[in-house]
Formats: sequence, C-alpha cells, structure tokens
Amino acid sequence: MAAAIELIGISKSFGAVRANRDINLSVQKGTIHGIVGENGAGKSTLMSILYGFYQADSGEIRIDGKPATIPDSNAAIAAGIGMVHQHFMLVETFTVLENIMLGAEQSGFLSSGIRRARAELGRLEREHGLAIDPDALVEELPVGLQQRVEILKALYRGAEILILDEPTGVLTPAEADQLFAVLRQLRAEGKTIVLITHKLREILDVTDNVSVMRRGEIVATRATRDTNAGELAELMVGRRVLLRVDKTQRQAGAPLLAVEGLCVRDGRGVRMVDDVSFEVRAGEIVGIAGVAGNGQSELLEALSGIRRAERGTMRLGGETLDPTGDLDPADMRRRGLAHVPEDRHHVGLVLPFTEAENAILGYHRDPAFGSGAFLNPGAIRRDAEAKIAAYDIRPPSPDLKTANFSGGNQQKIVLAREMERDPSVLLIGQPTRGVDVGAIEFIHRRIVEMRDAGKGVLLVSVELDEIRSLADRILVMFAGRIVGECGPDAGEGEIGLLMAGETGREAAE
Repeated sequence: MAAAIELIGISKSFGAVRANRDINLSVQKGTIHGIVGENGAGKSTLMSILYGFYQADSGEIRIDGKPATIPDSNAAIAAGIGMVHQHFMLVETFTVLENIMLGAEQSGFLSSGIRRARAELGRLEREHGLAIDPDALVEELPVGLQQRVEILKALYRGAEILILDEPTGVLTPAEADQLFAVLRQLRAEGKTIVLITHKLREILDVTDNVSVMRRGEIVATRATRDTNAGELAELMVGRRVLLRVDKTQRQAGAPLLAVEGLCVRDGRGVRMVDDVSFEVRAGEIVGIAGVAGNGQSELLEALSGIRRAERGTMRLGGETLDPTGDLDPADMRRRGLAHVPEDRHHVGLVLPFTEAENAILGYHRDPAFGSGAFLNPGAIRRDAEAKIAAYDIRPPSPDLKTANFSGGNQQKIVLAREMERDPSVLLIGQPTRGVDVGAIEFIHRRIVEMRDAGKGVLLVSVELDEIRSLADRILVMFAGRIVGECGPDAGEGEIGLLMAGETGREAAE
C-alpha cells in the first residue's frame, strides 16, 4: 500500500538559514506519526511546505503515491490535507458553525449553506465523537473545545491527512487526554495523523512511529514501541539530556513576597481570585498547581501590576504595597519583581518588533540602552547578542522579526529578558510551554539557579510533573482559592484531587 505522505529530498532556506536539508519522510496510511525536535529544528517549516504555506526550494511531495503540487493551502485541502496550528486560526466573535463554514460556504445562498453545514457538522460530531454546540461563540469556549473546532474544520473540508502542530501546548492534562482519545478514534477510522510535539511522553503514548529532526535534518525514524524517552531526547539534542530536575534541598530565608486576602476580578467582573494569602521566601520556589482557569492567570496579573485587585495587601521586599491602587508593571520591575507572562504573544512580546527590540521591552529606559529620548542601537544589539548566546536562541539573529521565531525560541526571548535583570522575585507562568526537551532542561536549571542565589520564585504551570519537579512547596488553586498545600513528594493523585476541588474529608476518602 502506498504511503499517505512521501517527502523526497525537501530543502528550504530563508536567506542564510537552512530550515530543511534534503528531508526524506514516509508516513503510512492510518497511522499517527510523530515528529520531534528542538525549537528551530525545522518541524513546522516542513509541515508548512506540506500544507502549502511555503514552497520547497527543491524536492518532491507525493500523496497516496502520486506526485502532488501544493502551491497554497487551498491545494493542500483539495489533496485531503488539513492542519491544526499551534495558535488557532479562528474568528473568536463567530460561532462554531460560522468558523467551520468560513471559506467553504458551498452555496451562493447563505441560508441554504448554513442548513447543509449544520447537517454535515452533526454527522461529523456523531461519527467522530466530537460533540460541540454549533451556536456557541468561539471566544466563550475553553481552549480544548476551540481546538476541537479546528479539527472539525479540517474534517468538514474532507481531510484524510491531519497535521497537528504542538497541539497540547495550550491544553490542560485532562484536555490533552481528550485530544488523544479523539486522535486514536480518527486513526481507527483510517485517517492519517502527523503530530508535531516536543513532549516525549505524548509521543510514546499516542504515536505508531516517530521521526527526529535536528538542525533541519531527519536524523532518525523509529517505531515508537522500539524506542524510549532517553534515546529520543539524545537524538533531538545530540547529547545526553537529564530528564529530571537536579536540585538540592535548601532552607528558605525571609519572605520576599507576601500576599494577604487578595481578591481579583476578571474583565467580566467575575471574582477569579478569592481571599488568597501566601508568601514566597528567599531561596525557594513556590509552585501553584491547578487546572487552567481557576484564577492563576489573574493572580499573576495582579501581582505584576497588570490588573488591579479588588482588595487585599501585598509586601515586596518588606515594603507594603497596595494592589488595589495604581501599581503598574514598570513600578514592579523597578522594585525588583520580574514577570514571565503565560501568554507570550499577547502580553510578553510585540511580534512585529525584532528580537533585539523585544529583548529590552519594558527595560528600554535603562540608561544602558540610551539617554533621554534617544536609544543606543549598538548597546541594544550587543545586549541582544549576549542573550541569544546565553539562551541558545535560534536563529541567532537580533534583526529578525520576533513573529518569525518558533514558539519555543519566542519563549526564550522573554525568559532571557526577565531573568537576566537579576530580580529578587520572579513570577513565571507556563515557563516551558511550547519548548523542546533540551531547552526545558536549560530553563529548569536557570530557575533552580535563581532559587539557589537567594531569589524567590512563584511558578504557575499546568504541567504537574514540572510543578512537582521544581517546587519546594506546592499550593493548589481551585475556583479562585488556595485549597491545599503540599510538598514536592506528594503523589499525583493527591494533588489531582485537590485540583478537582476535593478537599478535607472528600480527599481522604
């Protein structure tokens, strides 16, 4: 049987950067094929060529054994290829049905097209187990259901091959499990799935075969049952990788950040942080575990000065501050509090800016970067080059627009900017979202180094393994409250019960 996808001798360069080098890849029909590699290894570029976003400089594409020319995404869709992007391509103010129809209305009369689309969507939901309210506004759906809309969009257009680019980067563990159940169902129905991810556990759990990319080349392809996380990590990075956090126990010092009775409402007026009190001491990492949407984001925003609190007090370095007043991020940075936001695209970066410009964003008034109204381009560039080297940001180009970096390298730009300021307290949300295994090791080591240097770190992550590996103390949030505290040796089941809101007698049972 002919392979569903064959890529033969595919090469692609962007200026002096060779993103893909003579790639040969075969994906069998009815399988889930994983592609792993470091950030900037060329994974997304390769799939963008397959989906028609880019044109290869050389090489051939075959679909079901036949040569295929794919000049754009319309040609890819016509060839039976669908793609779910890392950052969803949805109109948030449209309904589910409107998003699925968009660009595929199939009728000059909108009313008849809507009726046909509604009927077809109902069939897809029943056949594939992808139930969703067609009249729900996308902006009101949780992220996991938004991703379901993207999958339904591809199936509505007749996709037999489905490409998913870092599909769990924005999902909770429960939502990721639901996604993998959907993928297994699609495989059982004969669909072919290409899964791009940096999470080795996911590769080992859901794929049939896996190809490893490094610096634009495929360096190995394995049947998943014949490999393991250690081998894949070493193939990705080109060296042995420590798949655990190496840290010693430390005695925490004096409180650097203390919060008392903090209440915060979101933009809708809903109280998302409800009477929260805790402290972060010098030389400790405090992790906040919880399912996304339970107030963690609003807590970080209030502490960093982005969002005004409804009530409560906070102390930073012994100074009492009023989070209900006019604090702003610039004030907090000057007081020694740095913030790596959860959403790097909307809060952490200005994507049309260059890497060098983003590397000083928020710190651009520092005398090191200029005087008065005038910036010093040479100083800014030298600063960017130093951060690029220290954090292995790829490609190493200070002048490249930040939008053109991979998600993991964008994350490194934010981390370098905030961590290199040597803050006394670091707030860090989802530090390794969309980051490859080698970079995860590096980021975890830098976080531990900050703790060992006597800094206080408040860490929010939906990756429970990450929280348990890094944190000296774990606080669990549910429905805006801290419902429990435990040590890093607590079991996943114990923490999971607290995350689900089962406390006290319920958790004991």
